Amino acid sequence: MSTAPGPLDRWYQHAGVRTGVRRMFHEGAEQGLVFFPEALVPHLAHPAVAGLDPARRRELTVRHLYQFLLSTTHLETRVVNSAAERIANGRTGLDLAGGLREDAFKIYCDEGYHALYSLDLARQISGATGIAIPDWDYGGFVAQLRRAARGPLPDQPVLAGLLQAVVFETLITAVLNELPNDPTVVAPVRDLMRDHARDEGRHHRFFAAFFTELWAGLAPPERRAAALALPELIHAALSWDLDPVADSLRLAGLDRDTARAVLADCYRPAAGARRLSEISRSTLRLCASVGAFDLPGVREAFAARGLDELDDLS
Repeated sequence: MSTAPGPLDRWYQHAGVRTGVRRMFHEGAEQGLVFFPEALVPHLAHPAVAGLDPARRRELTVRHLYQFLLSTTHLETRVVNSAAERIANGRTGLDLAGGLREDAFKIYCDEGYHALYSLDLARQISGATGIAIPDWDYGGFVAQLRRAARGPLPDQPVLAGLLQAVVFETLITAVLNELPNDPTVVAPVRDLMRDHARDEGRHHRFFAAFFTELWAGLAPPERRAAALALPELIHAALSWDLDPVADSLRLAGLDRDTARAVLADCYRPAAGARRLSEISRSTLRLCASVGAFDLPGVREAFAARGLDELDDLS
């Protein structure tokens, strides 16, 4: 009996690590363009930032791009690949088909490549512009994600890590798709995001299928615990790591108190509620497909995190 093609069946022909080109930044060809969409840099419109010298505002935009690219390198290697390795090596506690495990190794290769080319482009831009890449290690953000996963699941770290990867991989495509069609952004950034989104579309389908198998293998109490963990994971994955933002503002000349005020105004929970809801819709549909919202208290837990538009997930 034939089976439907899997998202990674043609990985050798289509994966970026197999067929992609190195995206190169040439400053002369990108005059007048921005490094990151200004509408997606929350603090640029703040009164304390709006009046800065244009050169300082440009540096803020470049460092925001660095944060996006380098957080990707850490999340792909420290979060997603931790889960991909468990799946690939059969260390999930689930009875998975061999093909699914092989696909997890393909994802592992992809994510390492995404980390490499994100770091590569950041270094190219730094070399061309003279804007240094700050020494940010993203350990705080990774720890924040792990706390969000393990808080509701303190005794199940493996399940927490797998759910964390499912959430991240079903959210990231929507995030990446915000940039490629913006003509105000430098071409290598748009091209890299498009390359990344193409791979992540396949990863999304893999992790959606994996989540369905994972869910089916959980006992009813575990399902409810997992469902209650999901809104925290979604919220944490879409929250900016504020330490690098604060550091970037201080490098632009703001004093510590002013930088703290900018963060309070621009990154308060309600400020990004609409974007969080829009980006998370595909993940919410996945949760709905397994009946997560039918479990006691789950709909309320999502609503408490601003994920309350659950009636129209078609």
